[in-house]
Amino acid sequence: MWIRSTMTYRTSFALTVAGNLLLTGMDFVAILLMFSRVDSLAGWTLPEVALLYGLSVTAFGIADLLFGSAEALGARMRDGSFDTLLVRPVPVLAQVGADRFALRRLGRITQGTLVLGWALASVDVAWSVEKVLLVPVTLVSGAAVFGAVFVAGAAFQFVAQDAAEVQNAFTYGGTTLLQYPPTVFGRDLVRGVTFVLPLAFVNWVPAAYVLGRPYPLGLPGWTAFASPLVAVVCCAVAGLAWRAGLRSYRSTGS
Repeated sequence: MWIRSTMTYRTSFALTVAGNLLLTGMDFVAILLMFSRVDSLAGWTLPEVALLYGLSVTAFGIADLLFGSAEALGARMRDGSFDTLLVRPVPVLAQVGADRFALRRLGRITQGTLVLGWALASVDVAWSVEKVLLVPVTLVSGAAVFGAVFVAGAAFQFVAQDAAEVQNAFTYGGTTLLQYPPTVFGRDLVRGVTFVLPLAFVNWVPAAYVLGRPYPLGLPGWTAFASPLVAVVCCAVAGLAWRAGLRSYRSTGS
């Protein structure tokens, strides 16, 4: 329904997607401006940072397209409209993801994919079958990890009911963090996004294998291929949190 509604005004849709693409691209423009003054960032070249950026933004864009509407869940619970989702013969989480489904978010995916394509063509890498296959696997796994963060954030709103910005700190904030090399940040922060909220497996760890760079925190080599496992664990934890939150929901009381 939302897709049909969006495509009713196709010129408006095209302009909105283009605007979204340009707006999200400002993050990469900031990186380009930075590299206009320096040759490397914490030892990473522009194509290498672009690889981190492309992996992070593309994976996040896919998750945002599918679950970005979850940030409005708190408002739905406060005004009582969430109750209408509970009486429909469709899984509630699917309805939350489809609510006001915004195709304009394709702009972020397009922009991230373009940067990723340029980065893959520009990095100085001895490509092998494992490295080539690792790129799409990393994108899918990264999207699943970010999707799990969206769902877990939505589950938290059953408790807080006004926590959209807290959720955004881990979703939008997380993808911004991952656009830069781990060597830029302190070890405690890197530990947090590796062992607590494992965003490092969205791009830092697999990119280290592709680029032949040291792994964050000296992780063992096999962790470069652990992103799918991490994604499955994150999705399982997020699913349990969602089910617990849904069971605890008691409507608005009005």
